[in-house]
Amino acid sequence: FGSSQVGSRAAFSIRPVHVSPLIRSTMVAAGDEDAEMTDAGEVAEEETKDTVQPLDDKTKLDAADEGYDQAVVQDTKDEAVDEDDAGDEECEEATEDDAGGVLNEEAEASEPAEEQEKECTEEDGDGEDASVSKHDALDGPPHKEEEHRDSVETGVSKQGGDQHSDSEPEVDEELKDAIEGAYRLKRLLSNEVDGGAQSSKKRKLEDNRSSTESTKIQKLLNKWGLATDALTRHVLENISLDMLTLLEENNYQPDTTNMWKTPAELLQTHSNQLRESQTLGGGPLDVVSCFKFHWKLDAADEKLLRSLTHKNLRHVLKTYDGSQLLAQYVAVCMSVEPEDDCICGNAVPSAPGVLALSRYTRLELIDPMADCAVFGDANLSFALNLAKQRKALGHVGRVIATTFENVETLKERYKEIDQTISKLEELFAEVFHSVDCTRIAIDPRLSGMAGALGAVYYNYPHAGAVAGFFDGHPVVNWRHENLMRLFFRALRFFVKPGGIVKVSSNSGAVGVRFSYVVDSALENEFEHVETMPFMQWSLHRYGRSYGDRRDVYKRPGEGEQYNAQRADSDMVYCFVYRPSGKTLPRQQIKLPPTYKTIMACTDGALGERQGEAKKKYASELYKRFMTECSGVHVG
Repeated sequence: FGSSQVGSRAAFSIRPVHVSPLIRSTMVAAGDEDAEMTDAGEVAEEETKDTVQPLDDKTKLDAADEGYDQAVVQDTKDEAVDEDDAGDEECEEATEDDAGGVLNEEAEASEPAEEQEKECTEEDGDGEDASVSKHDALDGPPHKEEEHRDSVETGVSKQGGDQHSDSEPEVDEELKDAIEGAYRLKRLLSNEVDGGAQSSKKRKLEDNRSSTESTKIQKLLNKWGLATDALTRHVLENISLDMLTLLEENNYQPDTTNMWKTPAELLQTHSNQLRESQTLGGGPLDVVSCFKFHWKLDAADEKLLRSLTHKNLRHVLKTYDGSQLLAQYVAVCMSVEPEDDCICGNAVPSAPGVLALSRYTRLELIDPMADCAVFGDANLSFALNLAKQRKALGHVGRVIATTFENVETLKERYKEIDQTISKLEELFAEVFHSVDCTRIAIDPRLSGMAGALGAVYYNYPHAGAVAGFFDGHPVVNWRHENLMRLFFRALRFFVKPGGIVKVSSNSGAVGVRFSYVVDSALENEFEHVETMPFMQWSLHRYGRSYGDRRDVYKRPGEGEQYNAQRADSDMVYCFVYRPSGKTLPRQQIKLPPTYKTIMACTDGALGERQGEAKKKYASELYKRFMTECSGVHVG
């Protein structure tokens, strides 16, 4: 109720309590049908009859001094509105504000109604989070709230679990897996920016280290005398248990006296090299070498494979499942004829197998009917080469050319971009701008393309340079690895079984390392089938670019070259999508350093700053990471 001093008389206003549908349904379940049909105004009048007492003069004056005049005026206006509608609006406002407002005053005036609401909330909520207001529980059946909470946990709700940034679009059920990792990474960064206990809680949920791993990490830090080095701890926390064991057994110790690199950066490089030493390396590999490594075959099996003809070798590579000895399986395949619809298998069937398959890869003889997509093509010159070749070969599949930058940025950097786009459109190619290859599942321009892509290309992927840090520095390197992991997970929905994916990169790159490309592909059932030198590829002649603001005044090949990279080390890593039909575990992501870890960094751009300047730069750095994870171009 509200009171106001009007002349010498006190005005009182009693507002009826609105009974929610949930309370009414509870009363009906208890058999009290008469109570359900009772008018909300009558219920309020009956419940508050004994509690409302006239105020004395002193109380009236105090109320007037505290500004209750406006409350009475508002209450008088509200009485002219239909009681049920007014109650509904007030209940909604109280739920949205999570403060109760006028509804709390009404609840205080009606203790029985409050007790009923509390009982319904506790009974229907079934142990929900205590932070959820009892008024929130009145919005609808409890299973709706549980569904919304589950969708937030998986990162596919409209809010995306991210209160710091704009809401994320909702995706279909079959697309959840393609975008969940990107949403999860964005939420981690958002929580870190917001700070507080929520950030630590989310971090612990994402960090699934075992007690054995934690023990080894602490043991190594103590051994190296780096127990207080937050960045070195961050590097160790992102290393697998096998690598931690190898570091412990090999007696490795980072050089703490190195004047160029910190122990954390040295450890990051060493752990990557140690992991890559157990692979085939980033250099050229033919189809037999990759197949041998995949199935752990011996030298005799390799010799047998290299002796097969094109027809037989193609069939073995496509259908062998490891359930029997390779020699036995090859004997069976000798009598198998290629499928009628297998255009590639019918061509030159008696040619040497390894040579024929290598020629197919280098000449880019792909499925003529399937669509293909190019991601991250800065100046679209590669997509133009591909479109010209497909037209010359008589292919009918579409060419979809995409850029990460928007068209305005492209026009600033590449004076020839308008002409290039016109040529692509003349070849019936489709050009899309502002496409983030890790978030294609929520790009409406690519909707309806499930399993439509027969070939995908991504040349020299890079997460973007950060001033003051080398690409291999732990503060920024996690972005490059996550780029590949999220890219291949997103492709699973769009690439058809048997479709090819080709990613070009330098075998000595320290940003997107070759192991990031290969390991991310294998995690998502893209089989590594070949690594060919980039210069042997029929599509290698295109206008290379840096893909950032440097392209305004210089380009690779025009008297400029990439630092620490040689052309003969450029490779094309080739994969074939072979889904098993099994549900994959959720995509693992490389955890970014916490804000506290970044503040503890003593080198790079952070080492040059102190105090408030360092805090400001660290905050700006985190906001940039957030922007990148949202699919917005930076730099």
